[in-house]
Order: sequence, then C-alpha cells, then structure tokens
Amino acid sequence: MRSRLALALAVLFPALAIAQNTAPLAGVPTMKIAPDIEKRLGRLVPVEIAADESALSPQDLKVLSLLGEASGLIDRVFQQQVWRNNAGVIARLDTLSGPLADAARAYYLDFNLGPWDRLSGMEPFLGELAHPPGAGYYPEDMSREELESWIAHHPDQKEALTSLYTVVERQGSGFEAVPYSKAYRQWLAPASHLLIEAAKATDNASLKDFLAKRAQAFLSDDYFASEVAWMDLDAPVEITIGPYETYEDGLFGYKAAFEAYLTVNLPQESAKLARYKSELPWLERNLPIDDRFKNLSRGTDSPIRVVDLALAAGDARAGIPAVAYNLPNDERVRDAKGSKKVLMRNVMRAKFEKILQPIAQRVLASEELPRVSFDAFLEEVLHHELSHGLGPGTITKDGQKTEVRKELKELFSPLEEAKADVMGVYNLLALMDKGVVAKSLQAELEPTYVAGLFRAARFGVHEAHGKGVVTQFNYLLAQGALKVDPDGRFRAVPEKFPGAIRSLLGEMLLLQAHGDYAGTQKFLDRWGKPGPELEKALARLEDVPVDIRARYRSRQG
Repeated sequence: MRSRLALALAVLFPALAIAQNTAPLAGVPTMKIAPDIEKRLGRLVPVEIAADESALSPQDLKVLSLLGEASGLIDRVFQQQVWRNNAGVIARLDTLSGPLADAARAYYLDFNLGPWDRLSGMEPFLGELAHPPGAGYYPEDMSREELESWIAHHPDQKEALTSLYTVVERQGSGFEAVPYSKAYRQWLAPASHLLIEAAKATDNASLKDFLAKRAQAFLSDDYFASEVAWMDLDAPVEITIGPYETYEDGLFGYKAAFEAYLTVNLPQESAKLARYKSELPWLERNLPIDDRFKNLSRGTDSPIRVVDLALAAGDARAGIPAVAYNLPNDERVRDAKGSKKVLMRNVMRAKFEKILQPIAQRVLASEELPRVSFDAFLEEVLHHELSHGLGPGTITKDGQKTEVRKELKELFSPLEEAKADVMGVYNLLALMDKGVVAKSLQAELEPTYVAGLFRAARFGVHEAHGKGVVTQFNYLLAQGALKVDPDGRFRAVPEKFPGAIRSLLGEMLLLQAHGDYAGTQKFLDRWGKPGPELEKALARLEDVPVDIRARYRSRQG
C-alpha cells in the first residue's frame, strides 16, 4: 500500500515516484532528527498558493496539467543537484516515527529539499552529515583547489568543467565534465516528451515554439534558441523551466540549477507596468559610473509579466519562495534582447500580508507604519528585477572578454542581489525626478524598503540575499541614511537617503565593472557582518514567521 506521504507527493508531482526502500544506503545519514525541528518549521507560515484560472480554456487547463507533470520531473533533477544521495533519503522519510517525524518530513520536502537547514547556514537537521559546498555538482571529497589545479594544467578542459550545464566527475586521477543531458537523462528525456505533448496541445504560437525548442534543449544542452523563444513567450499559461540560477553551487557558483515556475498570465496587470520597458536605455545611461563601464548596447526587448503562480518545482521551491524573477541569465541573450521580468502577484500578496507588515510593526518608528504599502513593495520588487538586467554583465578584464559572474565566482550572488536592491531604489527615485513615477511614492518607498531589509536579513546572513541585505543596512546606517530611535526602532532619513543609495550603488557597480574578486571580498567583509543594532532588532522578531511555506493547489488530481 502506498503511504499518505507518497500519495500526496504523487498528486503534486505525478512523475515523482517515491521508492519504499528502507535498506541502508551508502552515504545516507542516520535519521536522527534535530530536537528543535518543530520550532524550525514554525518559522514558516503555511500559505496556499493558488492561481486565478477562471479565464483559462479547457485546452489551457490541459496544457497546465502536462506542464505540471514536466515540473515534477524537474523536481527530481534538482534533488540530485542538491545532493547525489537525496533520493535515498527521500525513499526512507516515510519510515520516520515519533513526535518529531511529521515536522521533519514537512521541513525536508516542503522547504529544504535536503537534510540541511536553508535558514540556518545549511546545518543538518536530519542526520549529522555536513553540507557539501559543491552540492551534487562535484565529487563530495573534491576541494576547490583540486579542481582549480587540474584546470590550470588542462586549460583545454576549462570550458567544459566550468560550464553551467555539466556535472564534474572524477576520472582516474583527474576530472571530466558530464553534460546535464547525460547525467540527468532519466528525467530530462521524459520531461522533453511532456513538453512536446504540451506544444501539440496548445494553439498559442509563442508557447508552441518555446516548448518545442526547450524540449530539444533538454537533450542537447544548447539552451540559446529556447531562451530567445522564452523572451517572446506570451500565452495564457506560461512556464519557466530549465537550468538557471547558480546559488546552489557554493563551491564556485558555476553550475545552473533546474527549476520550474508554472504560471497563469495576468495581461491587464502586466499592461500597467509596461511603461518601464521604454525607460531601460535611459536608466542604463543614468547609472552612477563612468560611461565606459555601462552596457549601452544591451538589448531592451524586456517584457514585464505579472502572473499568478500555479506551481513551483526544483530550485524554485527550495528555501525562501521568490516573489519575482529576472531571466534569462545568458549574457548573449541579454545583449541581444534584454531580459524578462516576471512578478508573481499571489506570492507577493501573501508575503506582504503575512511577513512584511508584521515585521514593520516591530522595527519601524510608529509614524512610518501607515506609509508601508503594497504598491511600493510591488514597485520595489519590479525594479529589483529590472536592475538585474542593467549595469556590467559582459566585461573586459586583463584584455580578455569575460563575464562578471565568472570573475566574482561565489561572491557574485550576494553582490548582485544587493546591487539589484539598491539600484531598484535608485532607479525609482530617478524616475520620480523625471516625472515617470509619482513623487508621492517616495514617502511610501523608503519605509517599505527599510522593512524589507529586515525581512530579507532573516533568511540568513550567509545566504546570498541575506548577506547582501546586511551590507546595505550597515552602509546606509554608517552614512546616516538610516536612524535608530532611542527605543531601537528605525526610520529612513529623507535628506541623506538618496545620496547614500547613489554612493553605495556606485561602489558595487565598480566592483562588478572591474571583475574585482578581491575587492568584492573586502567590501563584503567590511559591510556584510551584522552589528548590534541589527541583531537587537532581529531579536524582536523571534515570534514573527521568517517567511511563508508555500502549498500549491495541484491541477494533477
């Protein structure tokens, strides 16, 4: 008989088969549960995430169902990327018993997708095995120096070993790169088939084109054509599916994690924000760095989508759920067409009501509270995502063309996330001065941004967003742009806030423009450590949930 756990997962991800094997597995930790597991799980408030499907046709709903199945397979791929023994632990989770078992299963499957706590520096909550910094992308016993030495002596293998789309394996005394299409074929091949079936089921030309090209990419590891097609995607049901972000690779930041966002388009909401697309060239020119560092030739075909999220899988459902994303990351596509910004309305609303507003009540000065608004939150999130497509991307270092991501390695994510936060505010202030955005929004933007710093800092100061947030907080406090009242509550200082934002953004952009790894390390070491003011404020938030635990209403029942 199949367990309730297996049945529940099968409803959400029909293609995810949970084996009922309880035999000991090499490399799988003992099933010792952290004694405070219920407290850990309690940091997340359960929220049902459901899309408004009322405008979808029966044909659209069929496409949604097929893409939901494909997303389940992407979940399996990502489990392997998190840890090569993940499937063995998941197969044994149903054998857990005792008063802590349900909390441990939920924390593993609903949030962490592995035995390490993403809210506590990746410490183990199930078993005692230390988290491998290279996740499942590299041999667990391989050091960073070992691979760097091998590449130095075998430069002809550098491109393959550092590729976004390969797994590194030991080969004799050295290493080899195994393409994703081969390493994960048992899941990518059927996922490719499901995308083809969905392409046949839809009458939307842009969706049909994207799905056909992405299906081929799963088998070839060549994602360029499908990335371009995704930029042009405009359909009632939209999906982002494939290997994208590199956060999971804590060793180098080279390897892309598989994820899927299955969404329902909200065209009327998207139309309200489309005006910003035409401002992107001006925003690039307005950045506070020398023109020689600006990316003035980057494509500006940058669609903005407002959607409801129906289902997230893989990297998209591990850890803190995103409220928006900006893709693709391929600089070739960004240079040619720009990037697409996707805002998930239902997730944003849940986080604003369940997390941001309660945090604001604890950390902001009382007169600031009425000005914290969902509209300012939405604008801030949008301009954060727009900012990922602005500033240095492809750069020249030591006479060679390269990318900021490759030069900054594992430091790229915390700096880039902080840059996007700060640039988003900087750009909104600039658009207010230009008359594109109502000046009245500034009074709402500043307190909403400050409350948002505390929200993100609670994700963990060593997580990419969290470390970048601490950097912002400390820098602005030192510049006098943030003020601490005698009761320990915070407020922005309007006369100093815009100048400090400009100064901070300029420093971060120059680090990126120069591909300065050592400088970035020094910058994050100086500003990225929480001080007493921040720690005291965070302590007042102990009983406020850190974030939501998303529960998706399945279309697969």
